[in-house]
Amino acid sequence: MSDVKNYIKTNKERFLEELFELIRIPSISSLQENKPDMYKAANYWKEIILKAGADKAEVYETKGNPVTYGEKIIDPALPTVLVYGHMDVMPVDPIELWTSDPFEPEIKDGKIFARGADDDKGQAFMHAKAFEIMVTTGKLNCNIKFMIEGEEEIGSPSLSEFCVKHKEMLKADIILVSDTGMIARDIPSITTGLRGLSFMEIELTGPNRDLHSGIFGGAVANPANVLSKIIASLTDEDGKITIPGFYDDVIEVSDDERKEMAKAPFDLEKYKKGLDIEQVDGEKGFSTNERTGIRPSLDVNGIWGGYTGEGAKTVLPSKAYAKISMRLVPNQDNKKISELFKKHIENIAPPTVKVKVSALHGGQGYVSPIDMPAYKAAELAYTEIYGKKPVPVRSGGSIPIISAFEEILGIKSILMGFGLEEDAIHSPNENYPLENFYKGIETIVAFYKHYKK
Repeated sequence: MSDVKNYIKTNKERFLEELFELIRIPSISSLQENKPDMYKAANYWKEIILKAGADKAEVYETKGNPVTYGEKIIDPALPTVLVYGHMDVMPVDPIELWTSDPFEPEIKDGKIFARGADDDKGQAFMHAKAFEIMVTTGKLNCNIKFMIEGEEEIGSPSLSEFCVKHKEMLKADIILVSDTGMIARDIPSITTGLRGLSFMEIELTGPNRDLHSGIFGGAVANPANVLSKIIASLTDEDGKITIPGFYDDVIEVSDDERKEMAKAPFDLEKYKKGLDIEQVDGEKGFSTNERTGIRPSLDVNGIWGGYTGEGAKTVLPSKAYAKISMRLVPNQDNKKISELFKKHIENIAPPTVKVKVSALHGGQGYVSPIDMPAYKAAELAYTEIYGKKPVPVRSGGSIPIISAFEEILGIKSILMGFGLEEDAIHSPNENYPLENFYKGIETIVAFYKHYKK
């Protein structure tokens, strides 16, 4: 692999500048005002894939944001790898907490600071550069297809239909994804499980207008007060979710598997220190890693209503809102959970308010077998580059489209992530270590070397 290292060393500044041009495009999928930026990002990906050596690349329309597809077929008889990534990013709010412009990447302390540096522009871009290296150095030993979408951060609402429509074009033996992380810089890991997701919004309406809290307070129900009580009731004192039927389909992990999971390196004190918290929290009877890996959860992602500006405005708000995400374990159906949630909120909301519950998006969980040839190739690749065998882990995160790939395309996915917990994805000051970026490229090239169908 010395020629790979030399290629990276010779071209590392160009690699970064090309990545930075992508990062500078504010491709925020959840904001309609950024719709034109989604097309800029899609066309930029088309250009990058073609320059790297693809036979063809196109930008495809969907009902939502575009998808960039490209391919290089060297021999139809050889295995085919479909690389999946996403070009869209999360919003940057609260902007005042950023120490630099989120869309003008900066390198500080050996890290790239910018929105999308890790999730997923930096990680997806590694695949384009690994592809370029293999084409240029004559190392490419299988067919490669790229599918880069623009809606992952909003639940990939258009991609399933795209996959159905282009099923023949997307035929492959394995899907390769870098949108997850590693346990630590010196402890490589392969994500073997993802939690599913049900993302909901609650809207409570009380009086027909904001009211004076002195004249009406204590006489008219305050939607913000009611919402607070409803949310507080959704988990009990042991951290269990109280929605009837929520745990019906949860498969309990055996004691033997829990013992194996416990072997993964984890420093609880370092974890707490990194988050600046005194204690962890969660479902009673489970460790921190188990709570995020094999158990479901429910969290408020946003709550608002009434006056939140500077100073005082003593109003009783007409409306109150909350966005709530439920992370689900394999075998829990996100649509069923969304319906259970909706019915439960409607049942417990008092008659003093009107309630509206909406399902925003969701997806199923996913488990990757560790005996597949592709998993073995990934294992060998990490071992070769990092000098140690990667640890299989189940992630607390969700990539809803991964389970849809298996359902629609009939293809399993391998999740080769290189991000770190401290990369602050979805948060202000998102970052990605340069070391992980370059080592990620090396590891991806090594994957192809070891992969045989």
